[in-house]
Amino acid sequence: MEKKEIIDTIVEIEKQADTTLQTLSTLKNEIAKLLEENQTLRIENKHLRERLDKEISELSASSESEGLTKSRLNLENIYGDGFHVCNLFFGQRRVEDEPCAFCLEVIYGERK
Repeated sequence: MEKKEIIDTIVEIEKQADTTLQTLSTLKNEIAKLLEENQTLRIENKHLRERLDKEISELSASSESEGLTKSRLNLENIYGDGFHVCNLFFGQRRVEDEPCAFCLEVIYGERK
């Protein structure tokens, strides 16, 4: 191999290393943004769950004082067994028994 070929090879490797370094830097910045967004969403999700739990307990307290019809009691039992009773997800299992605002509206919502 000639000296020129060796120098050309080194220059090419150097260019590739620079490109790789720029790509890594870009990826690092994107990961940092995603981690920050993920943490923000986790906090927001936690606050929303707390708010939903509060709403559930308020709805439960008001429904106990008013009493539920037999059909709503049946829906409440199905919901308590871990299934959706709302028209969006009816019959599907609730993931990790997470509350569903739509189901709660069906069970405890205003009666007309």
